[in-house]
Amino acid sequence: MSSDVTTVVKQYIEVWNIQDEAARRAAVEELFTEDVEYVDPNIAARGRDEVDGYIVVTQKQLAGMVFWLTGEISTHHNLARFTWQCGPAGGAAVATGYDFAEVRDGKVRRLYGFFS
Repeated sequence: MSSDVTTVVKQYIEVWNIQDEAARRAAVEELFTEDVEYVDPNIAARGRDEVDGYIVVTQKQLAGMVFWLTGEISTHHNLARFTWQCGPAGGAAVATGYDFAEVRDGKVRRLYGFFS
């Protein structure tokens, strides 16, 4: 896993698109610190198990949808701010949000998400 914050953000978005359970779980293990804190309007999750469970629930709620980055990823030090969208592949977005991430040792340590 790269310690580059921009690379970590891109990998983070891709995790939301992994449908295979074993592959997604392996990506979660690699991408998030063991003590990750993840907060958005729907959940306050701690640890990889809770984050992975939230991804699974979200994928079921948004079946057939994919996530992608929009705009630039703003970074400084070990922090990132970025905007994402979700919708059918090649279609219009049905959801938009922006997140703030703290990266530690090349992994997401904290993530705060907001929906627009």
